[in-house]
Amino acid sequence: MDTPQTTRELVHESVRRFGDGIAFRTIHQEGVSFAAMGCAVAGIRRRLALLGVEPGDRVLLLSESQPAWPAAYLGITSFGARVVPVLTEFIPEDVISILDHSEASVCILSRKHRERLGTLMDGKQATVVILEDLFAEALAAGANDGEDQLPALTKDDVAAIIYTSGTTGHSKGVVLTHGNILSNVFASDTFAGVQPGEEMLSLLPLAHTYECTLGMLLPFAMGATVNYLDRTVSPSVLLKALELVKPHLVLAVPLLIEKTVRAKVMPKLNKPPVKYLRRIPGLGGVIYRAAGKKLVAAFGGRLRFFGIGGAPLAADVEDVLFRSGFPYAIGYGLTETAPLLAGTSPGANTRRSTGTVVPGVEVRIRDGEIQARGPNIMQGYYRNEEQTSEVFTDDGWFRTGDLGEFDAENRLYVKGRIKTVIIGSSGENIYPEAIEAVINQFTGVVESLVLEKGGRLVARVLLDYEQLAAQYREYADNAGQYLEKVRRQVNEKMSTFSRLTELVEQSEPFEKTPTMKIKRFRYY
Repeated sequence: MDTPQTTRELVHESVRRFGDGIAFRTIHQEGVSFAAMGCAVAGIRRRLALLGVEPGDRVLLLSESQPAWPAAYLGITSFGARVVPVLTEFIPEDVISILDHSEASVCILSRKHRERLGTLMDGKQATVVILEDLFAEALAAGANDGEDQLPALTKDDVAAIIYTSGTTGHSKGVVLTHGNILSNVFASDTFAGVQPGEEMLSLLPLAHTYECTLGMLLPFAMGATVNYLDRTVSPSVLLKALELVKPHLVLAVPLLIEKTVRAKVMPKLNKPPVKYLRRIPGLGGVIYRAAGKKLVAAFGGRLRFFGIGGAPLAADVEDVLFRSGFPYAIGYGLTETAPLLAGTSPGANTRRSTGTVVPGVEVRIRDGEIQARGPNIMQGYYRNEEQTSEVFTDDGWFRTGDLGEFDAENRLYVKGRIKTVIIGSSGENIYPEAIEAVINQFTGVVESLVLEKGGRLVARVLLDYEQLAAQYREYADNAGQYLEKVRRQVNEKMSTFSRLTELVEQSEPFEKTPTMKIKRFRYY
């Protein structure tokens, strides 16, 4: 058949093509085959029908990552209902707010999150179903439900309403159709080239469209196996998982690879005599490539695609990855674009660029803003016509709110958010992300946030006290002196209108979104 345009068609094709192959697995546990997933999806559809769910109804889904999550997602959407996947990072009150706003008739919750919601669910009309029980019952039932008995389903039917984490305010329900999501699944594979039988390690929340589309649906469509962690991510848990899975593919936010490179690679590259040897023509390339091979080995040895998205990658880290031949690939997109708008493949990166536009999608720059249209663009924000109208131009293009430009090779460069641009005293545009990228290159800095305060540029800086103690002992007990040193050196690289007046020590980690972007609105 042709390329699947609905999740119902996707399940049918993946079961037919990959049957006994493992689709999903929680590490240290037995995997679930594509055939078994087909049975589980059918069983979940039957259960939804018994609960009185009808096509178009909303079903909330809240759980940590596990094979039951994709089974529920595919069961809900292939039935013709609309899944409302909720990020596990949301506080219980936010979950209830989403439940109320979406008017979900059924809540599928993991045991952990049912307990976390506690009495907040009291008095709610939605029927609560425990995900682990639902999945086990559906797997045990085994028999298919007969797709010919299901209501008609097309690419234009709504599949999901995704409530965004957002960095500038309250969440919004992004409405995506089957066509929006699946067009992006298959277009994105032009960059990843996922092969049957490959192993992927999942590190990000499944309710985020980045992980859902590219880290769940894409490998399911191509016959790869997705592995989930059995506990919260930590350095020791990740190390053991990498040793066990030896993944071919990983999707991550920049913070993971930035921490790894700055802790494991850069200190060795900057240590005498390596620091001097890598300046010798011809020898520098050999040293960097050796570092790249060691980094791949640290990720299990088989890694061929390390996707990075959700936030900008630090320039100094990308330089190391680029020179070392590490198989990284940059992607850019939004929840509203299902998500990918532009991307790269390993070995085809241009530093600082997010790559070329996804096939079938159009992107233009208007007044500096990146605007897009295509089959992956959302239908709008659920029950919010005013905000929907604000993000579409009169001629139907989606306004991303991001600033960007193309080079002569049609590669896209993202410059920052329109809402974060600071206007200087003489009308200059100051991009805080560009200044932050320079600050974050200092060894003693974890991350930073540049703000305008009373006409002055100020940066809040979270310090790495272990690095200060190890490498800058003279500053270990005087963070203010180190910050002043950083300020002077940063300003030497800045235009006069982008120079910092003050660096302030950030005593606690910044509040983050699930893709590890700082919630800027919290600090204005």
